[in-house]
Amino acid sequence: MYILGLNAYHGDSSACLVVDGKLIAAVEEERFRRIKHWAGFPIESIKYCLKSQNISIDQIDHVAINRNTTANLFKKALFAFAKRPSLKHINDRLKNASKIGDIKAALCEGLGIKSEELKVQTHNVEHHIAHLGSAFYVSPFQNASVVSVDGFGDFVGTMWGTGEANNIVVKHRTFFPHSLGLFYHAFTQYLGFPQYGDEYKVMGMSAYGEPSYMTEMNQVLKIDSNKNGSLFELDLDYFIHHLEGVAMTWQNGEPKMGQVFSTKLEKLFGSVRKPGAEIEQRHLDIAASLQKKYEEVFFYILNHVYDQTQNPNLALAGGCAMNSLANGKIFANTPFKEVFIQPAAGDAGGAIGAAYHVYNQVLGNPRVFVFEKSYLGPEYSDDEVNDALVIRSEELKQENSTIEHISAIETLCKKTAEKVAEGKVIGWFQGRMEWGSRALGNRSIVCDPRRKDMKDILNLKIKLRESFRPFAPSIHLEAVGEYFEIGYPDPFMLKVYPIKLDKQSVIPAVTHVDGSGRLQTVRKEDNPRYWRLIDEFRQITGVPVVLNTSFNENEPIVCKPVEALDCFLRTKMDILVMGNWYIERQG
Repeated sequence: MYILGLNAYHGDSSACLVVDGKLIAAVEEERFRRIKHWAGFPIESIKYCLKSQNISIDQIDHVAINRNTTANLFKKALFAFAKRPSLKHINDRLKNASKIGDIKAALCEGLGIKSEELKVQTHNVEHHIAHLGSAFYVSPFQNASVVSVDGFGDFVGTMWGTGEANNIVVKHRTFFPHSLGLFYHAFTQYLGFPQYGDEYKVMGMSAYGEPSYMTEMNQVLKIDSNKNGSLFELDLDYFIHHLEGVAMTWQNGEPKMGQVFSTKLEKLFGSVRKPGAEIEQRHLDIAASLQKKYEEVFFYILNHVYDQTQNPNLALAGGCAMNSLANGKIFANTPFKEVFIQPAAGDAGGAIGAAYHVYNQVLGNPRVFVFEKSYLGPEYSDDEVNDALVIRSEELKQENSTIEHISAIETLCKKTAEKVAEGKVIGWFQGRMEWGSRALGNRSIVCDPRRKDMKDILNLKIKLRESFRPFAPSIHLEAVGEYFEIGYPDPFMLKVYPIKLDKQSVIPAVTHVDGSGRLQTVRKEDNPRYWRLIDEFRQITGVPVVLNTSFNENEPIVCKPVEALDCFLRTKMDILVMGNWYIERQG
């Protein structure tokens, strides 16, 4: 049985392919379009999923999308009557609903086939039910508490329930306009980061500030201790999304959400920081206060869920499940003993959740798949890499680059590790591309974590990004307890943990200002080549850790060999390793 899962007409459009209950392929559309967080119909992702199994669309049994515009209609009607949103907002919603409701038409147009030729059965899955499914159905848990915390989708901002075998039961919905995700996004905009998905920048800022604005934060967001309604509530005087909507627009080739906060927020916190303006201590303190308030409400939700379920397993999803700072504190602030978050926990992951909701819950099939590694995207042969090298041969010659093919993996990894230890910046392009927003060793830039100046070197040579943003450590799974205060594995780089005090000076390039690191644990069986690279570095230096950041330069992570070459050529990267090809700039 073939099931195609989609996240369409929403940020981070994506597609996945589930074959007889196993996740075979998954990719975000941005990787093909080269526009971050691309929001539209993911036709290139669909083509990749079909190509990965050499099948055509007429072999697909079911198509599932993570939106259902008929969900929660009564709540929508009550809201429209009470709040009287703008006609533009209503019109935007109706247009979007029309597109979501006719997935077959979009498939036919994108694939160039006639509607009568497409016999596939389509399913519209409520947005947050898809989020819950994306976490639980691919988790290692047979039963769990399931929680989705997000911006909003299908008129819901937060949902929780219980998962048992192949069934999820929804216990609670927090309805629009109350949203923990929009609360965080409002302050992300206020702090001068207008693009969709910029919240991670504010997380990096928060470590440099003090939470001195908690009195003001408490006015904007309140916990509902009666547990009768939303669990939490926004003071809507500080927001406009419930009146004007949050339609996505495009700015400089990237998506931007309409302004969420009102002028009253500016009166409470002071003037808005303009994009690119100097970051003052006030901004850092607001970021720290924002993160603290977010965590207070986030842990309140999780503790409430545990009180109701008494289940120590947590399957977590939604855009807010990408808040790695909060995720790393779940064990310290809740009774949960086990936590699973898949690598595309945000809207892209809804494609997986929609597909598995159909496979497991609608069709009643037993669960047969556990998500353990994220390498589900396109891969390229050595011959295809060679073709890209031929295309860019003149540019490489101008850069005085040497090109070598090294077929022995141990030799390739050892040579690369030696260069890492010398302080070189390495582009590492291997195997299938990662699913999710993190580079996890197949589309990564790899450096020496022991160098205090490596963060500045990377920002100068490659990333050209804000100095307050940290870089992440990739570490052998077996060495986590030696370097981190918490030894719980995280192969998807979604949790920040304190680095042990005596190790912070050993790996300063991946130690944030607060002594933490957003770790990625690497198992040999999940990624043998990347594990081998780290092991060769360990044998040279005694340190089983490398600095890992995404292979890109203010763009989506590179997908194709020619994109990796282009990034290499326009930056000051020292070495590029693609498959078994080793390219090094001389001088």
